[in-house]
Amino acid sequence: MNPSATWLAALLTAAIPMLYELVLWWSQRQRPEQVARTAHANLREEWFNAVSSVPGSEILAVQTLRNSLMSATMIASTAAIGLMGAASLLAPSLHPPLEAGSLLQYVTPRLAMELLLMATLFASLVYSVMAVRYYNHVGFIVSMPVGSAQRGVWAASGGVYVRRAGLLYGWGLRHLIMVAPMLGFIVHPLAGPAAAVLVVVALWGFDRIAPGH
Repeated sequence: MNPSATWLAALLTAAIPMLYELVLWWSQRQRPEQVARTAHANLREEWFNAVSSVPGSEILAVQTLRNSLMSATMIASTAAIGLMGAASLLAPSLHPPLEAGSLLQYVTPRLAMELLLMATLFASLVYSVMAVRYYNHVGFIVSMPVGSAQRGVWAASGGVYVRRAGLLYGWGLRHLIMVAPMLGFIVHPLAGPAAAVLVVVALWGFDRIAPGH
């Protein structure tokens, strides 16, 4: 492929998911109850309020949070391993521009996509680690006896934390999925836009909730 076509493929690979996120953000503002991100955040907060009103639910709540904590930890570990692999892949490409002192002269579509790949993996790692942090805080709160004074003091914070943890977990997983188009582009430039379209179609099915469900 000629350089112009390769750059166009790289632009489409990055732009298609970004455009989808803008459309989803607009849908979330118009009909938040039909977007999974908002609906599931409300679900987690209502779950916390429910277990906070039923004495004896402390163990069940901690077990539920443990499953979420393990899932977020797995995503963080996967992102960390992928980031180390991407750094190993990118290091040889960065040596010439760094030694010459000018990165712009050596930027190619592949190098730009590799840098974007590393940034996406890093974002996934950060989001997932922060989700682990908040899930850990919520675990301490829900393990307090229901009806205790200490539980009452931290009840409002617990609802905020579990909602925030779920959103961070979702963003970490989403960024990990968004790696697929970039990897496709590295294999072949035309595979990048095609993979981006497939990822967006798949995400659309997961991000939408039918009215009344």
